[in-house]
Amino acid sequence: MVHLLKMKNKLISFRDPVVERVCDKFVKRSDVGYSKYGRTLHSERVGKHKDLAGYLNDVQEELMDAILYIQAAREELEDKLVQEAMQAADHAAFSSSQAQLDWDDHVAPI
Repeated sequence: MVHLLKMKNKLISFRDPVVERVCDKFVKRSDVGYSKYGRTLHSERVGKHKDLAGYLNDVQEELMDAILYIQAAREELEDKLVQEAMQAADHAAFSSSQAQLDWDDHVAPI
């Protein structure tokens, strides 16, 4: 549930659509957090719901997750590149054998 009285509206002009999309994601992420925990990051801080050690722990956990996502993405990319290389090799081998067959078809029998 969104408490409209606590919300602040702001008109922002964007020259870069990438920056705009990132800002949109921040707002959506904040909405998810508010729905899940029933408070904003600001109210959590000023209400002393979490101390500095808690925030540092959260940052550490998020960065550890980020490292795992980077590794998974690298492995996914590597798998894709290997698959594409194998398909290219198969295509090249097929094209080469097809050219040989075409050559053989046009040569008079011995």
